[in-house]
Amino acid sequence: MKKRIRVFYRGNVQGVGFRFTAEHLAKAMDISGWVQNLKDGKVEVIAQAEEAVLKEYLKKIHDHFSPYIKDFEIKWLEVDEYLQDFEIKF
Repeated sequence: MKKRIRVFYRGNVQGVGFRFTAEHLAKAMDISGWVQNLKDGKVEVIAQAEEAVLKEYLKKIHDHFSPYIKDFEIKWLEVDEYLQDFEIKF
């Protein structure tokens, strides 16, 4: 079943290639959504795909950036049928 998540990552998550890696992984895994740096130092990720794919995506991000992630918050949301691609928002 398709799901959508919003994740806020806190820690030293800006300036370490987080957005580019999140985008690369998402495109390789056929995930739609976006990633952006926030002014308060967090990174926000919106991702939509099958639930199992999202769980694997989150694991890959955590495995890659665990030294930089201090904390994260995940919210499960309703599917947005308008999300088609994955992009970095600037």
